[in-house]
Amino acid sequence: MHRELSDIDRYCAGIGYSGPREPTLFVNEVVRLLSELVGRPIRALRKPERPGDILHSLADVTIAREKLGFKARTPVREGLAKTPLRVEKAFQDFTKGYSQDAAQILKSAVFDASDYDEMVIVKDIDVFSICEHHLLPFFGKCHIAYLPDKRVVGLSKLPRVVEVFARRLQIQEKLTTQIAKAIESALKPKGVGVVIEALHLCVMMRGVEKNNAHMITSSMQGRFRSDSRTREEFLDLIRRPKPF
Repeated sequence: MHRELSDIDRYCAGIGYSGPREPTLFVNEVVRLLSELVGRPIRALRKPERPGDILHSLADVTIAREKLGFKARTPVREGLAKTPLRVEKAFQDFTKGYSQDAAQILKSAVFDASDYDEMVIVKDIDVFSICEHHLLPFFGKCHIAYLPDKRVVGLSKLPRVVEVFARRLQIQEKLTTQIAKAIESALKPKGVGVVIEALHLCVMMRGVEKNNAHMITSSMQGRFRSDSRTREEFLDLIRRPKPF
């Protein structure tokens, strides 16, 4: 506890802060003074507006610590020297879906199919995402089906839509619904069904540490919700083993 208080005092002395320690005022003023020290605006860690703000704020605080003369208690070994940069680049990739538009991707490859009105299924789509609660990965398979209404979409566009929403900070429940709603909005089909089966490292590595627990979520729209036979056909087909 003494070391933590000493660090705070040293920060305040180093950036010239002598004001009150009331939490809100303290955080706002320290962030302002650290911004001046670093040479660009930084954000308070407790209120990030975008996922990248968390990492940028951490990087800025690291720069500020170096400028204030804080030294690591042990030398940084070679393998860790560029780790902050690698992590920042990795999270830029993990969250690149925020800059992508699922509707635009789907609408770029819509084709007439007035002579086809049966179910279209794309199953076993690999999905990798990051849990927004613990910033740990979850991964598994996504299965998508839709009933065309005179229009079909290019096969590759469905996995791309999965990728758009998976490359964001997510929870599996929301991810499943977002995929289904995006397809429904862009194609206006008679129905859409999405099922995701995934393992979560936040359950496997920490907390209850249950390695075999996996999560299944579904989102059924249109005929997949209102017609039990359509829904059962979809669920039966995705359970079948691969023929090759």
